[in-house]
Amino acid sequence: MEPGSTVSAVRSQRVLCGEEIRPAVIIIKEGKISSILPDSEVSSHQAGKVLDVGNSLVMPGIVDCHVHVNEPGRTTWEGYWTATQAAAAGGITTIVDMPLNSIPPTTTLRNFHEKLRAATGQCFVDTAFWGGVIPGNKLELRPMVQAGVAGFKCFLIHSGVDEFPHVSDADLHAAMKQLQGTGSVLLFHAEQEVQHPVSEKGDPHEYSTFLRSRPDIMELEAIRTVTQLCLKYQVRCHIVHLSSAQPLELIRAARKAGAPLTVETTHHYLNLCAENIPARATQFKCCPPIRDTANQELLWSALKAGDIDMVVSDHSPCTPDLKCLDSGDFTQAWGGISSLQFGLSLFWTSASERGFSFFDAVRLLCKEPAQLCRLDNQKGSLIPGHDADLVIWDPEKEFTVNEDNIHHKNKLTPYLGLALRGRVKATIVRGKVVYSHGSFSSQPLGKHLFVQHNTSAAL
Repeated sequence: MEPGSTVSAVRSQRVLCGEEIRPAVIIIKEGKISSILPDSEVSSHQAGKVLDVGNSLVMPGIVDCHVHVNEPGRTTWEGYWTATQAAAAGGITTIVDMPLNSIPPTTTLRNFHEKLRAATGQCFVDTAFWGGVIPGNKLELRPMVQAGVAGFKCFLIHSGVDEFPHVSDADLHAAMKQLQGTGSVLLFHAEQEVQHPVSEKGDPHEYSTFLRSRPDIMELEAIRTVTQLCLKYQVRCHIVHLSSAQPLELIRAARKAGAPLTVETTHHYLNLCAENIPARATQFKCCPPIRDTANQELLWSALKAGDIDMVVSDHSPCTPDLKCLDSGDFTQAWGGISSLQFGLSLFWTSASERGFSFFDAVRLLCKEPAQLCRLDNQKGSLIPGHDADLVIWDPEKEFTVNEDNIHHKNKLTPYLGLALRGRVKATIVRGKVVYSHGSFSSQPLGKHLFVQHNTSAAL
């Protein structure tokens, strides 16, 4: 299974086909799945040279639709080369890059083209791109839809970087009018400033001080705004990184009323909890914040019930100095968690203990993210005609996260030292081996993905 090689067939005793896991051979032609055949029916003539992976589980490559690559402009934080290698090592075959924290942000057609130039020749996995909605850029949205962005992201609160300002109500209504009829989607960082009682200052080295500064009501009120807009304009809306379980009732009600609304949560909200975050451990800081164990269990229940549609990384790295490790000050540290490479293992370690199946994993990590981005005609499922994007992994194998096995540019992550279950052996993108047993293809083999939305209005 030489990295960089092209595979014409993959045999395993455990291939996830539809609603069953069975011995099968996946026949690959020109980068696509040609057919999936029972092992007994495959002749050597049909399959050519077969890659036999024994009892390893073969399922669709992961689609991570929430990744901050930060290139161009902040390449000391991350970059396409390192981010997509980390993705490949984690069984991810498609990422969708957020419009910030690159400089410039992806908020104009010109800036989108600049990002594409920066990413060219650097991606080890397939890469699509989100655009951004900021004050005053409404006339850029339709040209960016035509150019193939997967959709748009906006903030209802300060984004953390000045070049990506948050939007007002007027900006939101203007953007929604532009997006009506395009088939595109608007993603919301759903926290909103609210008047809440000013508590005592608190010790900035204690996580609880930071947590009190971002209460659940900030998410609740922001999501109230989102549901009203979604119902009014009938434009697809998506809530990124839901951390609080409190808005779930609002979300259920809006969907019942006909809102085309989807919701994601992240691996850190499902695996980390506030009670266990040590003083000064600023590597755990993100926005919205990691909340308590009781809240976490409600998120798991919502995943099981289908109220939360997908799980993503929200990989948001920075340089170690921005995490203020020396001072341990949560109020000053950058808010963002690095985890791109470990999403599948993080999810499986916790989900398998809660009765989730491999089929749940495919739905939450592959199918639903692909559908959100309108890539589900080629990504997220093992079916003939789709891209031959595969993750080959051992769900039973345990390993420990350490700096030596992290491929992100900056190794700081709250998962250092954690034992996880589910080791990725190899990752195949459109029939080519991009990662195998710790090694990568010598050249990046990913491509840019441009999304064709079903438009019901002339652009």
